[in-house]
Amino acid sequence: MRRVAKIIAAVLLGALSYASFNVLQVWQVGRSDESRAVDAIVVLGAAQYDGRPSPQLQGRLDHALESWGDGLAPLIVVTGGKMEADRFTEAEASAKFLTDAGVPTDAIALENTGHTTRESLLGVREILRSRGLHRILIVTDPYHALRTRLIAQDLGLKAFVSPTRTGPIKGRDNLARHLREGAGVGLGHVIGFAQLERFTR
Repeated sequence: MRRVAKIIAAVLLGALSYASFNVLQVWQVGRSDESRAVDAIVVLGAAQYDGRPSPQLQGRLDHALESWGDGLAPLIVVTGGKMEADRFTEAEASAKFLTDAGVPTDAIALENTGHTTRESLLGVREILRSRGLHRILIVTDPYHALRTRLIAQDLGLKAFVSPTRTGPIKGRDNLARHLREGAGVGLGHVIGFAQLERFTR
């Protein structure tokens, strides 16, 4: 029994260490900034309210605008589909926000069917391939940055991340999302991110 208890304790310690490592990685990447010249800036979608970006989505768009204004890419790809009752997709709400802020329509591409991070990045990959592009700078919230980059790289994209600093996710909600993302990243490394998405839809 003592030997069994030691084995169980070792397994639990290993699992805790692995989980802690992945949460730490999520935290570190979320506080990094890999901004550089790329082919396109990709804004991951978030909620929109009848064509108006939610505070979370606006934080991402504000950051993308700054990066575009700094000349890091000639193209911004906005992503995200819509719920059944919505009139606008997340991508459409984002595109309108950007054009209202002065970005030319020909500098914006829409991926407006994705309902998950991976679905959106699959759509982004097709948009970029049609233009002969592959280097992207992903703009999303800090807790979401690592998993998004890993999925993009898994899809064959040369991906970097520049997390927004102005999003509304704070406090315990922010901690909970970091913990959840750490678990998702850890499981994704084991079973693959495509399989992970099938289990978490």
